[in-house]
Amino acid sequence: MRFKARYLGKAVFAVVAVAALGGMVMLLWNAVIPVAFAGARSIEYLQALGLLILSRILFGGFRGHGGWHARHHWGRWQAMTPEEREQFHRGVHVGRRPGDRE
Repeated sequence: MRFKARYLGKAVFAVVAVAALGGMVMLLWNAVIPVAFAGARSIEYLQALGLLILSRILFGGFRGHGGWHARHHWGRWQAMTPEEREQFHRGVHVGRRPGDRE
């Protein structure tokens, strides 16, 4: 039963998060864009949700992680010895990765 409750809780959280983000996009758009651009109009909630989804598709994808995958790299960095970190810094500056052979 805990298994289902956990996934139900995550689903509810996701729906609430998307709804809140859509509202934030609408409020920000309506506060900034019509003032900044003379011909721009205010948008409604469903248009804001569509804009949010479109921006996720174009710029973020739906992979579930952001940008540089920082948590993955941070774990790798934490596992390195000081010598490996120094080698990594030298490798970055000359265009190599630490595991590459010369």
